[in-house]
Amino acid sequence: MKKVFSVLVVLALLMIPVTAFAGEGPLALPDGANPEANMHNNEGIKHWGKGHFDVALGHFQEASAIDASSGEVHFNEAISLDKVGKHGDATMHFKAAFKRAGGNKKILESPILKAHIGH
Repeated sequence: MKKVFSVLVVLALLMIPVTAFAGEGPLALPDGANPEANMHNNEGIKHWGKGHFDVALGHFQEASAIDASSGEVHFNEAISLDKVGKHGDATMHFKAAFKRAGGNKKILESPILKAHIGH
């Protein structure tokens, strides 16, 4: 019985998404970012922390509409799109985040980004 329980625990752990272990979450915008975009990004981060992924997505989309030049804004939008099940759209933003990463290792080495775009 103890072996059966152990096997069930291992199987249950294997079913948890990789991102739960990776601890990946939204990123702050780089210094010098547009103040309005930064405000929306910060609001998105607050809502993300509360598990309000759809609300966070709205703020990240606002930030991106204001200034889409940084990889961080696309990364935040992408992880939110992934959380709400819009994986095709997430992949598009992960590609933009990778392209505009500017050397940010949190983006370039992100397991969820790599899973979406194969880098």
